[in-house]
Amino acid sequence: MTGIANGWVWFGFTLFVVFALSADTFLLSNKYARPHQSMRAALIWTSIWISSALIFNGLLWCYVYLNTNSSVFANIKALEFFSGYLIEKSLSVDNLFAFYLVFQTLHIPIKYQQRVFSFGIWGAIIMRLLFILLGVWLVTQFHWLLYVLGAFLLLTGVKIICTKEKEKSLNDSIIFKLVKRLFRISPELHDHHFFIKKNSLVYATPLFLALLFVEFSDVIFAMDSIPAIFAITTDPFIIWASNIFAILGLRALYFVLSGMVVRFRLLKFGIALILVFIGSKMMIEPWMTISTGVSLAVIISILIMFSLLSRAGGSNASN
Repeated sequence: MTGIANGWVWFGFTLFVVFALSADTFLLSNKYARPHQSMRAALIWTSIWISSALIFNGLLWCYVYLNTNSSVFANIKALEFFSGYLIEKSLSVDNLFAFYLVFQTLHIPIKYQQRVFSFGIWGAIIMRLLFILLGVWLVTQFHWLLYVLGAFLLLTGVKIICTKEKEKSLNDSIIFKLVKRLFRISPELHDHHFFIKKNSLVYATPLFLALLFVEFSDVIFAMDSIPAIFAITTDPFIIWASNIFAILGLRALYFVLSGMVVRFRLLKFGIALILVFIGSKMMIEPWMTISTGVSLAVIISILIMFSLLSRAGGSNASN
């Protein structure tokens, strides 16, 4: 498993991740918990996290150039990171809509959503690392798996486009049925507690259910997002860094989107089209190579087009 980063770079980036996640968990969460400030704070911190990713990309370019003395190679790696980051960020939007559905269905107020996100984001980091390490090793050992992953992404995108969206009850899900077998479930929230004790019996609260649904949703999301980035690069550090920066702004981005969820209903079809494009790219790789620059242009064009369509559709619906 090779890549552009040495051990010190991995160590330094890990320290940054711990610091950034700790700041997001312990310092910034209170900003979003105040209803009158949540949207403003979310917009500010979404901008900060996106700016941080762009600054990191500049630092990555400098690091690669200083170690290789090749601006061409540095440009390639910087473009790989930015493309990977954009893919992960765009795919995370669909996941955030799933979070929104969970919180609305279980009636979780904003101030308690923070606690779910705090645990959920740390869990997502661990799962993402395991998926990336396993994925890179498998692709290194069995290159043909890229074509299998490409077919999987292609079929996933087609399924999203062709399948009619249906209202699903969380009570009918496998997770809910499993939890009901393992725990007694309290029908009411009890502040920020995941579990309560009543009459000497332990009950799981709706907040714990929300956490399980969020973690499970993130596992499903990773099954799409991790294979997708292999269409851009197999460098483990770039894959890891792009995933981390996409996750870092997840909490803030959620509170931006939750306030405008109706206006972005069509965006999921754009995300599905991106999956179709990426899957097709991976499958035709033996016969045709699509450059990272072209891939980036296609992804940006799709996101812009469907964002505009979503906003237009949302405006018409509100009128």
